[in-house]
Amino acid sequence: MTDLPSLPPLFLCKYVGIAQTKSILLWTQRQKATIAKAMFRLAHISDPHLGPLPSPTLAQLASKRIFGYINWRRNRKGVLTNSTLDALIDDMQTQAPDHLAVTGDLVNLALPAEITNARKWLETLGTPEDVSAIPGNHDAYVPRARMSAEKSWAPFMRGDQHDERDWSPAYPYLRIRDNIALIGVSSATATMPLMATGYFRKAQARRLEALLEDCARRDFFRVVMIHHPPCRNATQWYKRLVGGSLFRKVIAKHGAELILHGHTHLATKMSTASPKGPVPVICVPSASQGTGTKKPAARYNLFDIDGAPGSWRCNLIERGFDETGTLREIERQYLSIPNG
Repeated sequence: MTDLPSLPPLFLCKYVGIAQTKSILLWTQRQKATIAKAMFRLAHISDPHLGPLPSPTLAQLASKRIFGYINWRRNRKGVLTNSTLDALIDDMQTQAPDHLAVTGDLVNLALPAEITNARKWLETLGTPEDVSAIPGNHDAYVPRARMSAEKSWAPFMRGDQHDERDWSPAYPYLRIRDNIALIGVSSATATMPLMATGYFRKAQARRLEALLEDCARRDFFRVVMIHHPPCRNATQWYKRLVGGSLFRKVIAKHGAELILHGHTHLATKMSTASPKGPVPVICVPSASQGTGTKKPAARYNLFDIDGAPGSWRCNLIERGFDETGTLREIERQYLSIPNG
């Protein structure tokens, strides 16, 4: 009976009857719908550094922000632009992703007006049900800034199981969409001037271990989102993930299927060890980066995920601006997912 649906309807009618043929054809339609729905399309953007930068007060600049403000005026103002970002998002939405992951650095100096604007921008991307975000180091630029950002962006930064009366996110958080487990880790913390390090500590490690194990038992495809690159020597020492070895140790013991990050503004494909094989670690360039600079121009990634434990499949599609300023598909490849 497994092969019958591929036969012509008239042939089926002759051998199994009209009623049975209708039943088989209906079964075939349902199976095709199930297969079509089984593929989950996850989009990934990072580091939009939303502009324009509001005019800070002298009091607000009396901190690490003065260095970031000078850097913005000298290096980033004309390179990270909203027009680039808007065009990229418009193109992304035509690709009809099922969910969007935003891996941090929504703002620049974490000024109050920036945080408010970023909340409005998140709402243009989709509902909190369809958009998952985590903070980056620029979202925690000075002490207490991350708390303000997380309070404003809470609907996009918390798990499915949360207390509506409590705005504060608890990292790592867990969201389940179809057979995909989205796990949001925070590496964001305020640092000293001229430093952009992230931190992953034991408390988060313990919670991440528990989530990875639980999601593996429930046969989910586990996507871990973190702002800073977790791989060794992925960036300069003053931008590194402190506790990166602890993060890698957790993955090496409990596994994951895919790790997404930002921070470097690069299109890199690395990996880290797990019990069933190397886990892809994918970074995407800044979503607002213009052309003609040392960094790759704005891009987003699409991950088409299907299969099941032991036979997961993931197709990576990179879309963005090429060196001529044309927005197009840059590359397409199948990722090797650890299936054991």
